[in-house]
Amino acid sequence: MTDGLTGPDHADTYPPESAGTDDHLGQVDSVEKAGPEPSMHSSEPINVSFSDNPKDGDGNARKRRTLLGRFAHSAADEPSDSSDSVKGRDRQKFTLVGQLKATVFNSWVNVLILAAPVGIALNYVDVDPVAVFVVNFIAIIPLAAMLSYGTEEIAMRTGETIGGLLNASFGNAVELIVAIIALVHKEYDIVRTSLIGSMLSNLLLVMGMCFFFGGVNRLEQHFNPVVAQTAASLLALAVASLIIPTAFHQWSQAGGTAVAQLSRGTSVILLVVYGCYLFFQLKSHTEMYNQPSPKVEKRRQKITGGDASRGIAQIGKMSATMAGQNAQQMQLQDPEDEPEQPQLSIWVAFLTLGISTAFVALCAEFMVDSIHALTERGNVSETFVGLILLPIVGNAAEHATAVTVACKDKMDLAIGVAVGSSMQIALLVLPLIIVLGWCMGKDEMTLYFDAFQVILLFVSVLLVNYLIADGKSHWLEGVLLMMMYLIIALASCWNKVTMLLVILYHIRYQIYGTLYPIIQAEQ
Repeated sequence: MTDGLTGPDHADTYPPESAGTDDHLGQVDSVEKAGPEPSMHSSEPINVSFSDNPKDGDGNARKRRTLLGRFAHSAADEPSDSSDSVKGRDRQKFTLVGQLKATVFNSWVNVLILAAPVGIALNYVDVDPVAVFVVNFIAIIPLAAMLSYGTEEIAMRTGETIGGLLNASFGNAVELIVAIIALVHKEYDIVRTSLIGSMLSNLLLVMGMCFFFGGVNRLEQHFNPVVAQTAASLLALAVASLIIPTAFHQWSQAGGTAVAQLSRGTSVILLVVYGCYLFFQLKSHTEMYNQPSPKVEKRRQKITGGDASRGIAQIGKMSATMAGQNAQQMQLQDPEDEPEQPQLSIWVAFLTLGISTAFVALCAEFMVDSIHALTERGNVSETFVGLILLPIVGNAAEHATAVTVACKDKMDLAIGVAVGSSMQIALLVLPLIIVLGWCMGKDEMTLYFDAFQVILLFVSVLLVNYLIADGKSHWLEGVLLMMMYLIIALASCWNKVTMLLVILYHIRYQIYGTLYPIIQAEQ
């Protein structure tokens, strides 16, 4: 029986579960030092020895270690492989019918795309201006979503940092177009309120929904606190750039010319700051923005009452344990994290952006033209239109994008879209509008904003700074942000009621002042 019992063909061949790692080599060496182990069917020991350069049965050097080395080398060179795969995506064939279907049917909201030609046609027909506003308002929503879809197709061929930058930039194209059209029509209040409202919508509503829907099935979500705090600091600078001209106009003895000059100088400085931020993000500190954040697995089971009481006491321990784990272990697999493949070629994606932008410009122009009819006959104030309605249209695309990626636990990208979009409006769109007004000779377009709106923005930035300081979020923080936005919406509605009460008071005063002398004369 012992003659038929032979050792393995390869001395260091391990079962599949052991994979022949160095830890097993150390264990076998220790066993060999301890002494030979008797065989099950023979009294003769089976000597198993390993050398640093193992040989196969023919005396040749084995290539298992070389194969593992190749795997390790491929893992180290993974970025280059991914870049090659991205280049391969651009070389794949796209059919015209497939790209058209992907563009039109990528979202259910594209059903409203039929409102775009209807809204354009209504502008040339004698209809109620309120109907023109409503139809064009609805038409911009799918156009913004289509613009966002083209942006995402381009962002698939870039990194997460540049992808978030592209989403925020083209997401603000609607706000920029609406602001330029309102500036041409001398609707300065609409320009100011729409830009402030867009920042409030991104900071409170969009990010609040990201925190809520992303954290409803997770204990908490993690993101890069340094990146978020950098964006929040730039937002604080932007708020200061609005407070200073407003305070200067209120308490300074200088006229409107001085305020215009201060606003133009401040706008140029903000544009320089935004350029420095781009260099900081894309060049000097790229590694900091590309650091992956820890992932948190979704809850699989419903927590009972007893488990909840015990789980509250374990939250601190779980958080400390999760923070101390390796970053690679925190990258938990999720079916939603599968990489998406581009559906459009790069040129069709750019064409989609161009066509969507053109239709947005047309619908926005007709919508701005009919705002006066809405405010005069619809019992809606310009403050409510600028702070609430117009930002809903402009932020529809990035709102959907941010919430979608937040549900996939990609919080860095979600915050890059929400906070980054607000920061771009404050540091790029707003000062650019001031400079355009300067070039067009419109001295009324300054950084002097209504004190009510500036206070709202200041409180919102303060709340966001406080919530993102720890680099973690949960659904309750999302509720806080959304409730803050709801309070602002109520305040903008109450602003209209307050104006009506003031008007009624003055009417009563005028009637009383007219009738009082008559009554006194009759007495």
